[in-house]
Amino acid sequence: MENWVIYAIISMFFAGITSVLAQFGMKDLSSDTALAIRTSIVFIWVISNAFIFRNAFAEIQHTHLKNIFFLIFSGITTSLPWIFYYRAMKVGPVSYVASIDKASIIVTLFLSFIILKEPITAKI
Repeated sequence: MENWVIYAIISMFFAGITSVLAQFGMKDLSSDTALAIRTSIVFIWVISNAFIFRNAFAEIQHTHLKNIFFLIFSGITTSLPWIFYYRAMKVGPVSYVASIDKASIIVTLFLSFIILKEPITAKI
């Protein structure tokens, strides 16, 4: 099995756990406060991974500014769904919220075909 498939399966498993844990954790907090705590942990974890285990300083120095801008925009578009996801989870059942959220795969597939020119196959 290829590494990317293994990584995707691990991602799927932890993504599934994330929402359930968040629902428990935000019981006495607003959705925004709960998300701030969660995101702080994500930030620390990701920064540690990139700068301790991956020589991120050298990589950043050798990339194009255009790539950095795309990553900044990606960060913004990562933040917005999480804000609304947590707001939805605060007042709605996590199983419904997560199911609706996962429909984002349709947007991803459409954009990957149109913008990235990835092939449309029967398998997909």
